[in-house]
Amino acid sequence: MNRSLRNLVVAALVAWVAWLANPFYVVTETEQVIVTQFGKPIGAAVTNAGLHLRIPVIHEVHRIERRALEWDGEPREMPTKDKTYLVVDAFARWRISDPDAFFLRLRDERSARSRLDDIIGGEIRSVVAAHDLIEIVRSNRERQPTREEAKADGIALQVHWPPIQSGRAALDRLVQEASAPKLASFGIELLNVQFTRINYNRAVEQSIYQRMISERQQIAERFRSEGQGEAARILGNREKELQLIESEAYRKVQVVRGEADARASEIYARAYNQTPTAAEFYGFMKTLETWQEAADANTTLLLGTDSDVFGLLKGLRPQAPAR
Repeated sequence: MNRSLRNLVVAALVAWVAWLANPFYVVTETEQVIVTQFGKPIGAAVTNAGLHLRIPVIHEVHRIERRALEWDGEPREMPTKDKTYLVVDAFARWRISDPDAFFLRLRDERSARSRLDDIIGGEIRSVVAAHDLIEIVRSNRERQPTREEAKADGIALQVHWPPIQSGRAALDRLVQEASAPKLASFGIELLNVQFTRINYNRAVEQSIYQRMISERQQIAERFRSEGQGEAARILGNREKELQLIESEAYRKVQVVRGEADARASEIYARAYNQTPTAAEFYGFMKTLETWQEAADANTTLLLGTDSDVFGLLKGLRPQAPAR
């Protein structure tokens, strides 16, 4: 072995020994430390940030996160109280509140996440199985359909919603309240739990969608029937009002016509009674008007010699010129 390689090995050994013999360790603001002696914790957890002492080689430092951590569960299939199968995905926030208990029972975050899967996942299944579908999909119980929400284009939507006792926000709290005591024994504080996504089971998804489509179609048909009934009522009212207007107009026309006929008859009678010549002229004009209305250019008349019209026509024969 040449001198340079030997020097390098010696330097590495010195550095390793110096690291092992280092009596100091640093605790940051984002972590807490458990010091063990031959694998067993000694003293309380170190939570104060700064420089701390240890016995080299004998004491070992285990760093534990003190910030909030996330748990993102795997989507799981589970039934609701009304026997609807859902795929539920949830997440949670947690932190290590008791590092001593955490280290003794779980040691690391990997074991803690496995325990979170078991406890939180089981409580989610229990809560979902104890409530109906509408309780899970509604965000809270206060959001009931109001009169304005239950109308479409001015037509009342007659939908009977089942009563909501809790709502999804309350179910989140139920899961947290049921899981927190179980996790506290492991030194874990559960900060919150929330449902991330809720989907139907793929096996029944199409049938549920078809049922939803059928319900929407029934509502649409009810709207159409109500609209047709309203249209028929409007048309009936229109026809009624039109008949009233026409009858009133006809009445007024007949009144005006009757008054005009009476006035004309009065004028004719007065003119007829004034002079014999006027009476003859009136009779002559009325006769012409009558035949003008009764005959046209294609009408053939057969007149007797004793008829009034024949007499009028005979009276119109041109006279022979005087000599």
